[in-house]
Amino acid sequence: EVQLVESGGGLVQTGGSLRLSCAWSGLAFEDYHIGWFRQAPGKEREGVASIHSQKGDTVYADSVKGRFIISRDSTANTVYLQMNDVKPEDAAVYYCVAEYGPLSRWNLENPAEYDYWGQGTLVTVSS
Repeated sequence: EVQLVESGGGLVQTGGSLRLSCAWSGLAFEDYHIGWFRQAPGKEREGVASIHSQKGDTVYADSVKGRFIISRDSTANTVYLQMNDVKPEDAAVYYCVAEYGPLSRWNLENPAEYDYWGQGTLVTVSS
């Protein structure tokens, strides 16, 4: 059974930084990618960033490129999302997601393609 457990959400000031973590278990194959989606109230889920397990390739949404960094610690089975220069529009529930196979930008644009989702962690941004 695949499990994804997010942590690190909370209150951050505009312009500040926050790091989210996703501890995963149960992924049976080595070819997979793990990433983050977010959903703000009244809005659709939006892909944020994702990273491939083997190659370390990354993809980012244009809205976070240059501000957010996704990374992985394979020994700890953890993926991180470093959020820098946070903006009010970054406020949302952030979900860790995982799926087997290669990674492309298309994955970030299609949340239905991800079979595995965490419970989410809330990020609130104060002005």
